[in-house]
Amino acid sequence: MTTTPKAPDKLFDRALIAVSAVVVLGTFMSILDTTIVNVAIDTLSRDFHTNLATIQWVSTGYMLALATVIPLTGWAADRFGTKRLYMISIGLFLAGSALSGMAWSAGSLIAFRVVQGLGGGMIMPAGMTILSQAAGPQRVGRIMSVVGVPMLMAPIVGPILGGWLVDDVSWRWIFYVNIPIGAVALVAAQRLLARDRPAAHQRLDWQGLLMLSPGLAAFVYGLAQTSSSGGLGSVKAWLPMAAGLVLIGSFIAHALRSAWPLLDVRLFRNRTMSAASTTTFAFAAAMFGAMFMVPLYYQVVRGESALDAGLLLAPQGVGAALMMPVAGKITDQAGPGKVVLGGLVLLLLGMLGFTRVGADTSFWFLGGSQFLLGMGMGATMMPAMSAAYQTLARPQVARATTALNIIQRVGGSIGTATLSVVLTHQLAGRLPGAGQSGLSAAQSVPASARAEVAPRIAEAFGHTFWWAVGVIVLAVIPALLLPRRRPSLPTGEQEAVTEMPAAEAVAA
Repeated sequence: MTTTPKAPDKLFDRALIAVSAVVVLGTFMSILDTTIVNVAIDTLSRDFHTNLATIQWVSTGYMLALATVIPLTGWAADRFGTKRLYMISIGLFLAGSALSGMAWSAGSLIAFRVVQGLGGGMIMPAGMTILSQAAGPQRVGRIMSVVGVPMLMAPIVGPILGGWLVDDVSWRWIFYVNIPIGAVALVAAQRLLARDRPAAHQRLDWQGLLMLSPGLAAFVYGLAQTSSSGGLGSVKAWLPMAAGLVLIGSFIAHALRSAWPLLDVRLFRNRTMSAASTTTFAFAAAMFGAMFMVPLYYQVVRGESALDAGLLLAPQGVGAALMMPVAGKITDQAGPGKVVLGGLVLLLLGMLGFTRVGADTSFWFLGGSQFLLGMGMGATMMPAMSAAYQTLARPQVARATTALNIIQRVGGSIGTATLSVVLTHQLAGRLPGAGQSGLSAAQSVPASARAEVAPRIAEAFGHTFWWAVGVIVLAVIPALLLPRRRPSLPTGEQEAVTEMPAAEAVAA
């Protein structure tokens, strides 16, 4: 006998709070690690007696591993169950963290960071799948926004925590700090997450894996080479990028013909999914690029320490924390389209502030611009992604999560690489003799000459931020196609919810 379903107006029921807490622990840990290491690069270079070009692979290797492993998440979630996959991912990440803390050379540290990335790349997609299925389409916007607050806080906390650990404890603790957090997450996941329900009938698309994962890795590798090898015109940059694009294109052709593709590209036939994906890509390119640039401005132009630069980023986290719950509630009530457009306007205003940076720009002005950026992030990232979830049937959520995470990572990599190339070019034109080592030349300016050179370096940063502004403007185009009305259950989902007991709905 079926009963009329009660509208899920209550957001914080006990089961959903438990699931949210477990997901927050794991995803916060993985995101924190992508930013906490950056402030230790100089120290690692000195301790291992290696140059900056080599030690940078501590970060690049991790990102390559993330991009490579994400396409496996959808299949692995179906095959093994999201709970089991989530726990395996956290375990692998913790093993990589412990090994990284014990590294004895630059090569060993890079290898162990790859192990970390193989686990970290699946933590967020698996966690988001668990959470979106537990919340259901009617609450996904609000719950994603609440959970997204610590996710957006991690890039703020990371540099602060990393700077303190490197200065006052040891660089090894930037890796060891993950162990207690991960241990709690593992125990909580075992006790609080619902039992796995794997779809054992699906098989791994090995052919697609051998095209997509190496294609993404090659493309990201080429992007990582653009700053150090002379830009996109360098063979070390364009050749792997071209090879990666060929492999990715071959995968798309293969996936359209395959019954069980590694990544379901047919999802992009859904207009909302395509619009959300394009918006997410442009957003990630602008924001991850800007998040890379802003701390550099504080350190290179203003001479701030890594710890102080991290503290100066706090207004961005405050803006995101205040906006995300509000944006999520409005998304569930009125649809994501209006929220995302409003978020892009806030992003645009905040980014325009950084196009005006100088050698002595008021920190209050910069803090206000970062506050606007944070509010824009809170009103754009999660609402754009939840727009896709709200129009998909439940069995499609895991695959959509995988696709959106790949798009976000690749978008962020492209944005960071592009702004790095632009900044290098701008510095080369303003610092005589800098050449392609523009950023290194700017960082090595002696204190006695900083007052004379700083305005030229600041001008280079300001010009570079205009590129981020342009990307945000482009993001408005797909955002116009996002739904602007309250989401409804996808076809066939209403009947499933009607006959599904509450406990089973959370377990699904």
